[in-house]
Amino acid sequence: MKNISVEDFKISDPISLKDVSTSLDLEASEKKKEKELNKLRENLSEHQDIMYAHNKYSVLICLQGMDTAGKDSLIREVFKEFNPRGVVVHSFKTPSTLELQHDYLWRHVVALPQRGKYGVFNRTHYENVLVTRVHPGYILGENIPGINSVDDITVDFWEKRFEQINNFEKQISDNGTIIFKFFLHLGKEEQRQRLLRRLNKAKHNWKFSPGDLKERDRWDDYQKCYEEAINKTSKPHAPWYIIPSDNKETARVLVAKIIYEQMKKMKDIQEPELDEAIKENIEMYKDILSKEVK
Repeated sequence: MKNISVEDFKISDPISLKDVSTSLDLEASEKKKEKELNKLRENLSEHQDIMYAHNKYSVLICLQGMDTAGKDSLIREVFKEFNPRGVVVHSFKTPSTLELQHDYLWRHVVALPQRGKYGVFNRTHYENVLVTRVHPGYILGENIPGINSVDDITVDFWEKRFEQINNFEKQISDNGTIIFKFFLHLGKEEQRQRLLRRLNKAKHNWKFSPGDLKERDRWDDYQKCYEEAINKTSKPHAPWYIIPSDNKETARVLVAKIIYEQMKKMKDIQEPELDEAIKENIEMYKDILSKEVK
């Protein structure tokens, strides 16, 4: 398999999405990629068990991408070896009536992972500078003071949201949440093929909505919004990684590899040691249990 560096996918300087490839040849068969993914997810699962016992950090995985980019299947395949207590997945859809009674970050704050656990956001707080930017009329549903019409939603409004998101991520990072943000970069032609497969296979018809085609018509607008969001919010404490996603198996391997290699660098995450008083009496405890009447 091709030797790859995690840093090749991390965004440290401004990028133009049209210059970033949506495909990557790992020089490996599908079987070999599956074998590599198996190894990575087992390693991740073992490391999460240690992190759970350590109980000082949590991990937030943010997944964004155009429709059909493979977010659902990536979650299923990358985290399938985790202990169920160790990972919680949240899929954020259109805000509910209750959620609209709070600021736009509220529903994401209450879903943040506990210490020792992974939280996976399938679509994230970034929808508030993506879909709402392509469709600014949605902002009116938030009932924000001073925003009475679309004309009130200025460039400064979006700049303030980017600042708020950066502050939010810095605050949770400073308090022990390790943040990974992945943009599953899908080609427009590959999306067309995936939508066609949904229509051609009866068992996948339920995944298709006519709205998918309307959003596809806004492809260029979405790419522009993604590009700006990534460039304005990729920070050392909360970096964006752009994952070529025309091949789902390749995308899964890359995401798993990035998470595992970065988590291995957290040298202070160790299994807690027993209290010295308990250590000194282990043989006594073993003796007591051994002599219990069966």
